[in-house]
Amino acid sequence: MANLTAPFSAGPDRAYDLAFDRELLEMLSPVVTKKRMLQILMRSSGDDRASRICDRFLSTMILLNLVAVAMESVSSLGTKYGNAFFIFEIFSVTVFGIEYILRIWSMAANDASKHGSSSRRRVEYIFSFTGMIDLIAILPSLLPLLVGEMDLRWLRVLRLARLLKISHYSSALEDLIAAIRSEKRAFGAAMYLFFIALFASSSLMYVVENQAQPDNFSSIPTTMWWSLITLTTVGYGDVSPVTPIGKLVGAITAVMGVCVVALLTGIVATAFSNQITRRQDIFEAEIVTALSDGVITQEEMDRIANMQDQLGMSDEHAKAIIDLLRDRHSPK
Repeated sequence: MANLTAPFSAGPDRAYDLAFDRELLEMLSPVVTKKRMLQILMRSSGDDRASRICDRFLSTMILLNLVAVAMESVSSLGTKYGNAFFIFEIFSVTVFGIEYILRIWSMAANDASKHGSSSRRRVEYIFSFTGMIDLIAILPSLLPLLVGEMDLRWLRVLRLARLLKISHYSSALEDLIAAIRSEKRAFGAAMYLFFIALFASSSLMYVVENQAQPDNFSSIPTTMWWSLITLTTVGYGDVSPVTPIGKLVGAITAVMGVCVVALLTGIVATAFSNQITRRQDIFEAEIVTALSDGVITQEEMDRIANMQDQLGMSDEHAKAIIDLLRDRHSPK
């Protein structure tokens, strides 16, 4: 957090000195503590240079891996640069493996965990979504050693799963899941309508088009391909109705698809907006609590900084909120 609490003159000056002394001791210490390692590996805060470098390096490694997987699938490039791709894969697995081990080791210092013991905190991480993704990131190179020869195409698919590691450094995936979860009833109702439309249109189209096109509409499950493509407004055009009644069913299905997709889009957009509002409300409540006694201690400053990191709030946004609340609560 980039000096966001500087505008607050309240509190003893010694609090700032203690913070500086603690940072200096951590920099000079020959042994990296579990807590410090966890801070480096977690999503970087604005003023943590080591964490920022680590984030950028690992993010670059993830993106380079995606490029390598795509380029390796081109037969001419895979043959010509096969050794280079292999060396890069070994280097990537080594980096991701070390990262995985360090995350397990440092999770003992994760105060955000609901568990008290170090071992249970580590187990919680290993079986969490992000922990499973970190494990999958190193599995493609380990599986051939464990189970023997494997289809290279499946190994490439597993390597593409490394893209999900980006969730460590961006809150986008977490925001999407939280947004859908907050509106799960509305989202579930919209999906229910979508599946009703899917089955209804598939059944009707099968009845009216089966005799005219027995190959394309041979059964209701086969017809679901056409219904799905039409409802999602994609419309490949590889299969289309030819009878008058079939065209009418197709037109109704297309209209239903527009309505259902618009409904789903609106629900997710509203949920995202509400999620951002909730984050700001939580952050403002923390600032107001810190200002209630007119003094912001070092502990309160650390808590504000940690909350900003957890909420994925930019320094500029956080500073604007802090300045506004400071002016609002300052004595007239």
